[in-house]
Amino acid sequence: MTHADRHTAHHGIDHGTHHAPRPVADSHDQAELLDLDAEVLAEHIAAITTWLPVGAAPQEIVDLGCGTGTGTFALLGRFPEAHVTAVDSSAEHLHRLREKARAEGVQERVRTVQADLDAADWPGLGTPGLVWASASMHHMADPDRALRRVHDLLAPGGLFAVVELAGFPRFLPEGAPEERPGLEDRCHAATDRFHAEHVSHRGADWGPMLTAAGFAVEGERTVAVNIEDSPDGAVGRYALATLRGIRGAAASELPHEDLAALDRLLDTDGPHSVLRRTDLVVRTERSVWAARRTN
Repeated sequence: MTHADRHTAHHGIDHGTHHAPRPVADSHDQAELLDLDAEVLAEHIAAITTWLPVGAAPQEIVDLGCGTGTGTFALLGRFPEAHVTAVDSSAEHLHRLREKARAEGVQERVRTVQADLDAADWPGLGTPGLVWASASMHHMADPDRALRRVHDLLAPGGLFAVVELAGFPRFLPEGAPEERPGLEDRCHAATDRFHAEHVSHRGADWGPMLTAAGFAVEGERTVAVNIEDSPDGAVGRYALATLRGIRGAAASELPHEDLAALDRLLDTDGPHSVLRRTDLVVRTERSVWAARRTN
C-alpha cells in the first residue's frame, strides 16, 4: 500500500493498487501529486511532527506507506539523530525517495522497503520508537489487523501517529468558476460516493480502533490548512494535479456541463486554466491521533 494509494483517495483520486479502480493515469502522476503535497503543505506537516508527544526522541522510525517521502523527510528533520525505514508498495515512489535522500545528503539515515501491508506477513521493520502512517490506514483491507501489527512492531512505550486528510482540498473561491458555480461542491459529492463504495474506512474515527488494538490514545487534534498561492505557483500546480485525478473519480457522476467546466480548468493552454488563476487557496484539514504502546 502506497502513500499515494491513500493520499490520492482522499483527494478524490484513488492511489490503491488493489482496493479500487485507479483513475490516476500512472504512478508518475501520483508521484507528482505527492511531491506537490509535500511542497505546499510542508509547514503543516512539520507542525504535526512537532506536536507529537514522543517523550525521548526516537532513534528508529517507520513510515508506513511513505510514498515519495513527505513524512520521511519531515521526520528526519524533526529527529536529526533518527533513522527512518520507509515502506511502500511502489518501486517508483521508493526510487524517487532514495534520489531525494541522496540529494539532501541523508541517504545513510534512510532504508526503503517495498512491501504490501495487506499481505499475510510484514517484512522485518526493526523495533521502532515511532511509527508514522499518513493517509494510509483507511486503505488497509483489514485495518484492525494492521493496528495490532503496528502495536506489536513498536518498542514498549513507542508512539504510533495516524494522520488522515479530511477529504481532498478545495481551491476555488466561492462562486467559481463563474460559468458553473458550485463545481467543487459537486465534485466533492461525486468523489464521496466513489469512496463510500471503495474506501469504507475513509473518515473513520481511529481513536476507538486504536484503543481496541491495545494502544493508549494520548492526543488527538485537527489541523486546519488555509494556504494562499505562492509566487512560484505551487498551489496552482497542486490544484491542477489534484483536479486531474478528481476528474477521473468523478467523471461518471458529473453532468456534461460540469465536466466541460472542469476541463477548461485543466486545459493548461486555455484562458480559463487553473494555472492562470490568482485567487486559489488550499483549504482542507488533517486529523491526527497519537497512540502509545504501554506494554
